Order: sequence, then C-alpha cells, then structure tokens
Amino acid sequence: MNRVPADAENAHSSSVESCPSLRDVHSINPAQLMARIESYEGREKKGISDVRRTFCLFVTFDLLFITLLWIIELNVKGGIETTLEKEVLQYDYSSSYFDIFLLAVFRFKVLILAYAMCRLRHWWAIAFTTAVTSAFLLAKVIISQLFSQGAFGYVLPIISFILAWIETWFLDFKVLPQEAEEENRFLIAQDASERAALLHPGVLSDGQFYSPPESVAGS
Repeated sequence: MNRVPADAENAHSSSVESCPSLRDVHSINPAQLMARIESYEGREKKGISDVRRTFCLFVTFDLLFITLLWIIELNVKGGIETTLEKEVLQYDYSSSYFDIFLLAVFRFKVLILAYAMCRLRHWWAIAFTTAVTSAFLLAKVIISQLFSQGAFGYVLPIISFILAWIETWFLDFKVLPQEAEEENRFLIAQDASERAALLHPGVLSDGQFYSPPESVAGS
C-alpha cells in the first residue's frame, strides 16, 4: 500500500534534482550557440571570408609579380620603349613575353570575377584558368625560342606555371573546404539553437516546481 506514494516521492525528487541541469542547458548552451551564429553572420556581413580574401590577394600578387618580371625583362633587352614596341606592336609568338603577361591578366580577371565578385563556391573557374595556363605555357616552351634568350626564357614561364598551380591548390584545399566546414557548423549551431528554444522556451524558476498535495494512502 505504501509503494505508490514512495514511487511518487522518488519521481518528484529525481525531477527536482534534474531541474538545475535544465536551467544550465537553457542559460548556457543557447547563449553559446547564439554567439556562434552571430559571429558567423558577422563574417558573412563582411562580404567574403578571410581565407577567400587571402586567395584574392594571392591572385593579385600573381599579376603584379608577373608584370614586374616582364618590366625587368623589357629593361634588360635595351629599354622599355624600344622593347615594348617590339614585343607588343611587332608581336612574335616565338620570342615575345607579352603573351605571358596577358595570361596573368586573364587569370586575374577570371578568378577575381568568379571568387571575389560572384563568390563562386566551385572549382570550375580555377580549373579552367589553370588548364589554359598550363597548355599555353607548355606549347610556348616547346614551339618558341625562349630558352635561347637568357635567364628570362626560363624564369617567366616557370614562375607563371607555378603560381597558377599554387592558386589551384590553395582554393581546392584551403578556401572551399574551410568555407564548407564553417557553413556546416553554422547550420548545426542554428538547428541546435532552434531545438533548445523549443524545448526550453523560458527560464525555469524555482517557483515552478512544487510538491503536489498529499493524497490519502490507497486512493
């Protein structure tokens, strides 16, 4: 006859003991989740992620570095004006470096348009620019006479080839995976925050927990 009140009392005591944990889950975990969500939304408001911004800076460095090497090559050959007229106006595929400069401009425009302005989250643009760069440089090295023109016949094609593949590696192994991981964390945190709000809509207070009136034994 006394088992029913004893069971009720045990159930009541266990529910009271579990109340602080519920309060802790509501007061701590949702706040942490909301902080993560707000930090992610803050990064989104900045425009692009930090790792994507680094990639765009490297693409800009690629263009500026190739331009610098080309200008140095123009000076080495006997003056910028004379050599510029010879390489641009009298362009010769077998001896001119002007096309390697244009190749760097091509990579810069496509990659900045795709990954900075359009914020593309796919590798097809970098694959296209790297494939075009690799094919063009290989053909130029095989067909042209760059190696007979001194050190710049080696430097410009090799540097251009290496920079294009570094950009591909950086985007494929750093930018896209890190952004996908941050987006997954945001979705998980948002989902957990919504569930926590549904399970614990308000702060639990001690006044919400009370003992039921004593019942007559055997009722």
